[in-house]
Amino acid sequence: MKTQSDSRPSETFTVRVDAPTKARLEKLAESTGRSRSFLAAEAITQFLDANEWQVAGIRDAIHAIDAGEAVSHEDVRKWVESWDTPDETPAP
Repeated sequence: MKTQSDSRPSETFTVRVDAPTKARLEKLAESTGRSRSFLAAEAITQFLDANEWQVAGIRDAIHAIDAGEAVSHEDVRKWVESWDTPDETPAP
């Protein structure tokens, strides 16, 4: 995971937040001994990492479906319904 502490040069931009969010950020910055800017940059980085991962997974799944590599809903349903039964089937 990339962090704000990496030795890359940083750039400045403005983000508007409501007053309660700003107050929470200020309180957390004070509690942790970090700057608001550091915490906001870390939060943005973590948000981007998670969302880029999710979008890539969705894109990969769509490509798999388009390539005919998907498992039908019906096959998955039958498999799940077989769990914990004497006739439990292997994953499709």
